[in-house]
Amino acid sequence: MQESVYANQTRGRFAVMPSRKVILGLVALVVVVAAAAGYYLTLPKVTPPKVADTLIIGTTDRITQLDPAKGYDFYTWEVFHNVFGGLMEYEPGTAKLIFNLAESYRVEEGGKVFIFNLRPNLRFADGSSLDASSVKYQMDRVFATQGDPSWLVTTFVEKVEVVNSTAVKFTLTRSAAFFPALTATPPYFPVNPAGYPPDQIAGESKAGGAGAYRIKNWIRDQELDLEANPYYHGTPPLTKNIIVRFYRDASALRLAVESGEIDIAWRALNPVDLDSLRKNTNLQVYEVPSSYIGFLVFNTKDPPFNDVTVRKALAAALDREEIKTKAFFNTVEKLYTLVPSFLWGRSEVFKQLGDLNLDLARQLLKDAGYSEQNKLDVELWYTTTQMGEPGRDMALVIKDNWEKTGLVTVKLSTAEWPTYLDNAMKGIMKVYIQTWYPDYLDPDDYVSPFLLTGGNSWSGNFYSDPAVDAMINKAVETIDQNERTRIYSDIQDISFRDAPVIPVFEGKTIMVASRNVKGVLLDATSIFQYRTLYKEVTTA
Repeated sequence: MQESVYANQTRGRFAVMPSRKVILGLVALVVVVAAAAGYYLTLPKVTPPKVADTLIIGTTDRITQLDPAKGYDFYTWEVFHNVFGGLMEYEPGTAKLIFNLAESYRVEEGGKVFIFNLRPNLRFADGSSLDASSVKYQMDRVFATQGDPSWLVTTFVEKVEVVNSTAVKFTLTRSAAFFPALTATPPYFPVNPAGYPPDQIAGESKAGGAGAYRIKNWIRDQELDLEANPYYHGTPPLTKNIIVRFYRDASALRLAVESGEIDIAWRALNPVDLDSLRKNTNLQVYEVPSSYIGFLVFNTKDPPFNDVTVRKALAAALDREEIKTKAFFNTVEKLYTLVPSFLWGRSEVFKQLGDLNLDLARQLLKDAGYSEQNKLDVELWYTTTQMGEPGRDMALVIKDNWEKTGLVTVKLSTAEWPTYLDNAMKGIMKVYIQTWYPDYLDPDDYVSPFLLTGGNSWSGNFYSDPAVDAMINKAVETIDQNERTRIYSDIQDISFRDAPVIPVFEGKTIMVASRNVKGVLLDATSIFQYRTLYKEVTTA
C-alpha cells in the first residue's frame, strides 16, 4: 500500500549549554537593551488607528440562494466562502491551497483514498459541534439533492465514511490528484443540520456553517448583513459587521463608491470608468490576475469550421493587443493557451501563430480554397448579458481583424445568456465568444471542459479525440506533478494542432475602495475573503 502524509510540521529544537563567554555577552546585551528600552519609553506614545465596526461593500452581482448543495454562480460562491468553510481553503492573497477545517490528510491506495483529520473542537456559527459526521452529512445531502454543483462530488466520490469524530475517509471513483482542491469548493462545505434538511435544498436558510462570518439578515437583491462568527476557529475577522448592498448596474455602483455611500465597489464596474476612478484621490484601485479566461469556440463538426486550416487562419488574424486595449481598456491580459498564467503546467502554444499575422492568415485561407472572389462568410456570436459592453466591443475588433485579410466577411449576431448557452450546446453558433470561470484551480479544469469527449458538450465544439481523452484521464489519476506537467504540455500541443478553441485573454480582478480601507487581499482565485478587511477611522 502506497501512502503519503501531508500535515503541518514544526522543526525540532536542540538544547546546548552556553559557555561563560556567551553568558557574559548576554549580560552586556541585557544592559544595552534595558538602556534602549528606557529611552524608547520616554518617546511619545503612538496611538493605533481606530477601526470601524462596519464596512460596506457594493456589487452588481446577486445571491441566487444560500444552500451550498445548490448554489452554482460566482457571487453566491463568494458568500459561501465567507459564511461556510471547507476542509481546505485558499490562503487570502494567494492561490495557495492550505488547511482550513482539516489540519492534515493522508493519501492511500495510490490516490484513491483520502483521509482528512479535522481540527479539534470545531463549531458551527450557533455554537453547535462540527465533527467528521458533519462532513459526511453534507456529502450525503449532495448525493440526495443532486443540485447544480453536485457533479463536483458525485463524479469523484464513491463513498464517505466517518473514521472517528475527527477523521473522515473519502473513497474516490478513481484516483484524482487534485481532490484536496475539490474540498475547497462549496458543495463540500459542512452545513449546520439545524437549517439544512438531509434530503432537501434550503435556499433561504441563514444557518450557515463554520466561516469567519454568520448571516444576520438577507433581503434578496437589496442587502446582506454579516456579523463576525464568535465560534470561528481561525483568527477573528478584523471588522465586526460587513454589509453588502446590491446595485442595479455599474453606473449606480460607481456613483455609490464616489459619494462614499459604500466603502468598496466590487463586481463589476465598467472598464471605461476605471481611468477616472484612478484619478480620484479619495479612492484606490486594485488590480490582480484572475482565474477567468476568454476565448473563441468553433463548431468543429459543421462547415466551414470542420476544416482546421480555416480555424487556424482566423486564429492567426486575431489581434489580442487591440482586444485588450480597445474592448477591455487594459483590464485583461493576452492569453495564448487555455491554462492561465497563475497556474503551473502551461505552455503558450498559440504564440506560434503570432498576432494580426495577416500574411499567414491569407495563406491559410487560400490553402482552404478562399479568395477575394470566394470569401469566407462568418457569423460571429457574442453576448452582452455575460460580458457587458466589452463583449460587443471584442466582437467588433475581431470582425475588423478578420476582414483585414480581404478574404473574410463577418456578420455579428447576439443573444441573451440563456439562449446563448442553448445555442452553443445545439451547435447553432458556428463560432462564438465565451468566458470560463473554473470550479477548482487545477489545469484539468481548463482542459477537460473543452477537450474531453462529453465533458465539452456544453460548449458545442463537438471536438473528440480518444488519444486526448486518454491523456486527460491519465493526468487526473497521476499523483506526481512533474509527470502531470508533461502530460498537460502534450495536451496543449494538440489543442494548438487541432484548434477547436482559441484562447484570447485572461481576466483581472478589479476592485475600487476608499482610501481608508485596508486589508484587501485579492488573488487569482477571485475569492474575496472579508475577514482581513478593515476601515480606519480618523479622529479629530
